[in-house]
Amino acid sequence: MAADEKDTSTGTEPADKSADKPADKTADKPADQTPGVTETAEEVAETTPAKLTVASSPHVRSGESTSKIMWTVFACLLPASAWSVYIFGMGAAIVLATCTGGAVVLEALVQYFTKDRTQVQDGSAALTGLLLGLTLPPGASVVICLVGAFVAVVVAKAVFGGLGHNPFNPALTARVFLLLAFPGPMTKWPVTLQTLAEKPVSLYGQTTTWYSNFAGNQTLEPATAKSVPALAALADKVDVITAATPLAVAKEHWQKGTGEILHYSDFVVGSMPGSIGEVSVVLLLLGAAILLVKGYISWHIPVSFLLGVVIMAGLTHLADPDRYMGPIFHLVTGGIIIGAFFMATDYVTSPTHPLGMVIFGLGCGLLTMLIRLWANFPEGVSFAILIMNAVTPIIERYTRPKKYGQKPWAEPEVSQ
Repeated sequence: MAADEKDTSTGTEPADKSADKPADKTADKPADQTPGVTETAEEVAETTPAKLTVASSPHVRSGESTSKIMWTVFACLLPASAWSVYIFGMGAAIVLATCTGGAVVLEALVQYFTKDRTQVQDGSAALTGLLLGLTLPPGASVVICLVGAFVAVVVAKAVFGGLGHNPFNPALTARVFLLLAFPGPMTKWPVTLQTLAEKPVSLYGQTTTWYSNFAGNQTLEPATAKSVPALAALADKVDVITAATPLAVAKEHWQKGTGEILHYSDFVVGSMPGSIGEVSVVLLLLGAAILLVKGYISWHIPVSFLLGVVIMAGLTHLADPDRYMGPIFHLVTGGIIIGAFFMATDYVTSPTHPLGMVIFGLGCGLLTMLIRLWANFPEGVSFAILIMNAVTPIIERYTRPKKYGQKPWAEPEVSQ
């Protein structure tokens, strides 16, 4: 029987002479593959020269964006902002709304006139306005709020090239400008509604100043916080009551008599005169914890900031406890918490490497205490952060990691 004939007895094909040949690599080709293409991916990789793609950093990207980060930080500040409105009343709500809305409108106008792509929706202007509002007194006027928004958005940011180019924190720049331009209104601290109704003793026994529209916005007779009958007698004639902040009391009167009338529980929940953003340490720390967990901020700047405050406050308190308050008092009063976690950690105006962050934070903490203890102003967080913003380029220069084979802090070679 011929080799190429069919074996009828067994019903099998004769042995194929091509059985030892390599199997056709297109046999398992998917039905939808382009006809005529027989090369596999491995073969293509072997025959195609490797490509070198040159691109600028970053080479590894995450799912985060500027807009997402900005709005997340904005949301983390909302609980403390809502509590401020509850504590101080509608005056705080008007300040926060005016600063935030004014900053957004001014940002849109700047980008319209500069023919820049509109980026109002990224949340940077809204966050700047909210932070500015949190640094102001609850009784700040609409004019002051709008002037502050203009300085923050136009002068402190747009003039330098917009987001990512400003050397100083815009909200703090505006706050310091307002403090110097309007020292009177910026240092009137209304008493919280809960303080007036439930805890008049938390006014530290200091003289309060009474204002009334019925008397042509004139100052009425002073009444001390411990004089409850005097408060009740004038309650129906008074529009707002102001009192000194805890820092002002401690600085002006040292420790003299303050130990008996300062209640740390008031500092934690916010039942004290002060800026809108100083009202609740707990809610501010809750928002900061969310940012730390999500990785939007690192621990280096906040922890070193607080450490600098503790070191300076602890040393001075040990040296003269009758004159200087202890570290806990300074941590829970003023703008330490909001400054350490939400202001000093600004990406643009702070160092980017861990060592630089620690130096930056320590400098902020130490400068804050120097101003609080021995300067004219009772609070120093804003000034301290702005000073360290100015020093940030120098810190970056000497703390950035060296390149492979480069001497530490070596200057780049200049070709002749």
